[in-house]
Order: sequence, then structure tokens, then C-alpha cells
Amino acid sequence: MITTSTIEGAMTQSASFDGLPAKVIHLKNASGMTASFMDIGATWLSCSLPLLGEQREVLLRSPNMAEHMRQGAYFGSVVGRYANRIDKGQFEIGGTSYQVTCNNGENALHGGVEGFDKRRWSIDSHTESTLVMSLQSEDGDQGFPGTAKVQVEYQLTDDNALKITYQASCDKTTPMNLTNHAYFNLAGESSPAKSTDHKLQMFADAYLPTREDLIPLGELKPVEGTSFDFTLLKQVGRDFLSEQDQITAGGYDHAFVFDAKLTDGCAVVATLESPEQDVLMEVLTTKPAVQFYSGNFLDGTPGLSRTYDKLDGLALETQFFPDGPNRPEWGSSNGVLEVGENYQHQTTYRFKF
Repeated sequence: MITTSTIEGAMTQSASFDGLPAKVIHLKNASGMTASFMDIGATWLSCSLPLLGEQREVLLRSPNMAEHMRQGAYFGSVVGRYANRIDKGQFEIGGTSYQVTCNNGENALHGGVEGFDKRRWSIDSHTESTLVMSLQSEDGDQGFPGTAKVQVEYQLTDDNALKITYQASCDKTTPMNLTNHAYFNLAGESSPAKSTDHKLQMFADAYLPTREDLIPLGELKPVEGTSFDFTLLKQVGRDFLSEQDQITAGGYDHAFVFDAKLTDGCAVVATLESPEQDVLMEVLTTKPAVQFYSGNFLDGTPGLSRTYDKLDGLALETQFFPDGPNRPEWGSSNGVLEVGENYQHQTTYRFKF
């Protein structure tokens, strides 16, 4: 049985990126649900649900800190300064060109070579149900302009929801797109069930087709009549790899665009159901889109219970549009934070079981 002390031991037994051990914090609610986090990457390490007298771990993660530092899946980390991809790591703001460190072929992914996932965040406060962490990203960090101050709050509620609130400000206009890169398997981390065995519903009428390197082409394509239509609950595997836009990405790895009326943080924008229909996860957010990633490249990644194979978990990363800084035509969905503007967004993962 995996316990909070087991998690703590695994993630603190060896030093992290900065040569010091991680700090691990555990939250618990009245029904016995627990969530664990560490200050490295403000990472959501564990989400354990009390089912039938046992605890079910529904997050994928590394078995220890050494493997966490080696993996490239971003398990549970807060990624930034800009989640997802920026074409060739280049963008222009106010007539000035910027070059971000590239770590995904010729492109920048999740903030560049040393993104927020590899940083030690300050633990500002925590109670039994709430954890607040912060990070300062200096001017020029990975090539991004301005000194940015970032904060994330995790709150575990008694109705079995994890609310994630992000805040940020910067003394220069800069790209800012924060998300959590948790991977879910609602059948259980050690279950043989695949992402394609889950059922998913997303209130998204459009998605962003991509090039082979997963940079969006710029089109907001209607989902109707395509394999990307999840407006009604359907099994992820039903239309899997059935058309070229999916084959290009090895499965689903695309931004789905929500109806703007639903992104108030109070409406359900997506629902994920376990294969046995015994766990339901609802997603609520203030972000305009979600990157649905079906775990196409997890194979060979050392995990908690085994070496993971592709499709062993899936991610629902709420965010602004990929490559947004190069798409001013996308307006407020392009993820550029103006100087003096406060970045405040919330995403909630609510579990029913």
C-alpha cells in the first residue's frame, strides 16, 4: 500500500536539481481523499481516492527523485513560463525579437530547457487542505522578457475537488501560460487500463490542427464530423488514429477550444470516466482551451508501479493556445501577459466516486 510516508521517502531520498532534497506536503479532506505535492516544480505527486475501503492512486508519477529528474513527461509539474510549444522558440513583442531555449526539436516546449518544472518553488503557507507556493523568474530566464512573480495555490475541498489557482505578474510584457501536467488513469496507476479505455466528454466545438512538430497551423477547425468530436461522452479509443490529424501526433495531442461562455471556472468543460464507470472526474477552468494528450510517448518511462507504456495515462492541460505569442490574431487566447496586468486563472479537477 502506498502511503504518504512512502511518497515522501521516495522523493526525498536523493538530491534534486539544485543538490538538495525536495520538500513534500500532503493534503487531506474529510472523506479520506489525499493529495501530495513537492516544491520541485510545484509538482502534484499523488491523488489518492478512498474506494471500497482502499485508496486508489489515479496519478502517474516517477518511482523516485532520480527518475523524476530523468523523465521528460513532466509528471504533475507546473510548467511555464509558457506551457506547450513556441515555434522555434521565437516570438516578437513590441518590435523586439526574443529567442527562448529550445528543447523539443527546433521548438521550445513548456518553458524551455530549464522550465518551472525543474525549479524549487518557495512554500509560502500550508494547512491540512491548502498549499501555496511561489517562484520568481528573472528577466531573461530561458530567454523570456521581464522578471515574473508566479504563485500557485492547491486547495483540496471536502467535495473531493482539487482547485488550482495560478497568479502571476511581470515588469515587462511577456508570454505567460501556466498549467499542471498531471497524467490520470482513473482505473488506478497500477491498472492495465489505457487512456483509450476511458470515456471523455469535452464541450469544445473546435480544435487546433498541427504540423508534424505539433505547432498549430493557425486554423480553428470544427470538431463536428471528425474524430476530435467529444461533445458527447465517448470512449477515447473509438476513433483513435482514424484520421491524419491524429496520425501526425501519434494519437490525441491537440488543443481543444471551449465555448467562451463555459470558461468562468464554474461550469464543467470536460468529464473523464473510468473504464469501469466507478470514478468520474470533472474539469472546470477559466482557460480558453485544454491540451488533451493521450499519452502517446510514455513508453519506456519508469513509473511508480512499472515502466510505463504508451497510453498508460492521459493529460488534460488547461491553457492558452499553443504558439500563442506568434498568433496575435487569437487575441486574449494567445497567452501574452501585458506589463501591469495580473494573471489569475483557476482549474478544478473534481472527483466523483
